Parts: sequence; C-alpha cells; structure tokens
Amino acid sequence: MRAALAAFFSSARLASALATTSIGVGILAWSLDNIIGFGGVVGILLAQLALCAASAWARRDSIETIGILPISLLAFLVWSIVSLAWSQYQWVTLGSLVYLGAFTALGLYVAAVRDTLQVIRSFGDVLRFVLVVSIVLEVFSGILIDAPIRFLGIDAHLATGGPISGVLGNRNELGLLAVIGCISFAIEWRMRSIERQLAIGSLALAVITLVLTRSPIAWGTALVAAGVLGTLYLIRRLAPERRRFWQFAVLAAAAVAAVTAWLLRSFIVGSLNADGDLNYRLRLWQELWAQLWLHPVEGWGWIGQWNTEVPPYLSFGLGTERESASAVNAYLDVWFQLGFIGLTIFVGMLGLAFVRSWLLAAHRRSVQFTWPAVVLAALLTASLAESGILIEFGWMTFVICCTLASQNLSWRNALRKPLEQEPL
Repeated sequence: MRAALAAFFSSARLASALATTSIGVGILAWSLDNIIGFGGVVGILLAQLALCAASAWARRDSIETIGILPISLLAFLVWSIVSLAWSQYQWVTLGSLVYLGAFTALGLYVAAVRDTLQVIRSFGDVLRFVLVVSIVLEVFSGILIDAPIRFLGIDAHLATGGPISGVLGNRNELGLLAVIGCISFAIEWRMRSIERQLAIGSLALAVITLVLTRSPIAWGTALVAAGVLGTLYLIRRLAPERRRFWQFAVLAAAAVAAVTAWLLRSFIVGSLNADGDLNYRLRLWQELWAQLWLHPVEGWGWIGQWNTEVPPYLSFGLGTERESASAVNAYLDVWFQLGFIGLTIFVGMLGLAFVRSWLLAAHRRSVQFTWPAVVLAALLTASLAESGILIEFGWMTFVICCTLASQNLSWRNALRKPLEQEPL
C-alpha cells in the first residue's frame, strides 16, 4: 500500500496535473468565490495544498531545495508577517497572510516540480481554457440572451464590440491574461511543443480577447511586452562579446523612454482616460495619499485585497459607483500597507527577479528562457494601474517567474559549484 501511494504521488503525470490545476485555481479564484463562496475556495485551496505537499514529499529527492525560495521573496514575506504586530486590523491581516501563503506555496510547488517549458505548457493549457470559456460566456450573454450575468461580472457588451471581462470580472485583468497568453502561445509555437494549427488558433483567440477588452492598460502592457520580447530577440542574436554593450544601451534607452513618458504624462493621461477610469484612479490615489502619511514608514498592515468593512478602507471611493478593492496601483498599495520599508523590499524583489530573468533570457540558447522575463515585464507594467500582482493569480505567477530565475542564477547554488561550470 505504501509503495503504491509513493508511486502515485511521485508520478510525473500527477505533478503535471497539480501544476495545471494550481494555475487554474489562481486564475479562477474570483469566479469560484462568486459561484461557490469563499468557503468553497478555501476548501479547494486546502485540498490542492494537501495534494501538492504529498507530491512534493514523494518527489523530495528530485527537488533542488537550494535556491528554491529567493531571499528577496522571503524578505518580503517576513516583513508582511512582521506588519501583524502594528496592523490596524490584525485579524484581517492574519487571514490575508494565510491566503498569501497558500498561493505562495502553490507557486513554489509549480516552479519546483516543473521545468520552464513544462510551466509554459501548463500556463498555455489553462489560458486556452479560460479564454475560450470567457468568449463563450460573453457570446451567450451579449448575443444569445442579451442580458448580463451579474454574478460573473459579465455586462453583455459583446454585441457592441466590448468591453468584455470574461470570467475575471475585470477587463484589465482579462486583458493581462490575454497578453500572457500571447507570450505563452508564441513560445509554445516556437518550441514546437504544440501543433501549428493549435498555436495559431490560440494566438488568434488571445488577440481577439485583447481587442474586445478595450483596455488601454492591457494594450500598454502588450506594447511593453512586445518591446521586451523584440529587444531580447535582437540581443540573443548578437555575439556574446557584444551583448554587454548593447544591454547597457537598452538600459539607457529605457531610462530615456521613462523620462519621455513623464514629460508627456498629460498627453498619455488624456489618451488613457477611457470611460473615466483614470479620473476614478486619480481620485482614489489622492485619498490614499492623504492617509498614507499617517504611517509612512511601517504602513497600516498587510491586507492584500482590500476589505471594505474595516477602516481605513471603508472610506475610500465613497460617492463613486465602483467599490474600491485595491489601490489600483501595486506600488502605492504596498507602500500604504507595508510602508516605505516594505515598498523598498518589494521594488528590490521585483527588480532582482527581472534582472535575473533578463540575464537568463539573453544568455541561454533556448527561447523558453525568455518567458519569465517577458511575463515579468507585463506584470510590472500592469502593476502601475492594477494591484493584481499582490493576490491570487498575479502573485502566484510572480512567485513562479521569480523562483525559476532564482533556481538558475542563485548565488547559493554558485557557492556550491566550481566557477567554470556556471554558463553565465
């Protein structure tokens, strides 16, 4: 009996299934909450974590534990836990920390038991399913019955060309999902891990979804991701001795682009003011900024997604038609919740993860190593106007990308190996 259980939990097929379902739970957490309630989501998470823990234990001999948890990620988690000491809403902070820890564990499991290509395949399978279901429900709501599906946040706008939000209840989140889908499907096609017809169909589905979201934020994210992917493609084709110079040139160009964007901010703000979304954001940010300086160094305490039943979150966005579930800016959200110290750790964690991913993408031969860098670029860009990277799918995806980069460029691994064995 013990041998049979060990064989079952150590099987590669189970690891693949658990990785795919973990990603699916992260993406569909909001929808599941609206369909079966938060208690049902907790039950699914507990079952998923139990299966992942059993699988990880059965496969412990094949898992590289050194470097599996990046120090920067650990520092951010520790500071979030420490914020419990001064939190203005300790029980909410405790529950949010447990919720954050669950998706952190799922992300670590996926990165530990699957290599980069296998992770891409898992994302591709889940994203295809979610995008198809979203389009089907939008067609059903917007064309067949011409009535909204309230509990899923579908407003029946497909007949007029959008915007659509699919099963995510937010067009910006669905747009980001479509962007990550485009990245994943393109790499699957390039790696020939799926059939050509399926890859083309998947890309078309992702692009159509992106267009129908009518999300300026998603389009901006797509442009940044395309720019990063194109830059990496050019750098990877250069001779190794020329790459360092051109990477510094790219860094300088990025700095110039950032300064230019700041100087043209009024024009950009006007261009992105779709349906009054930006006016709502600016008002919310002003309210948040006023409260932020009451606890600027340590923050109010970790909460992740806002609980509008506890102060100060119940007072934000009053008088508007939208309920404030976040600061719609991950960096400002972290500053408010964890203070300037937490923001410094957060930015350092993001920066280190992106630099590691970039170096891997620029130096490794296989195109699969470009996936973490481009996905991170998309997440970091979207975080300027959404806080999705702090919860559920966004956080789990970041943990996966961060861990994959750390496994390949960990200083702890470097200390255990002769220098000549390190390709970078």
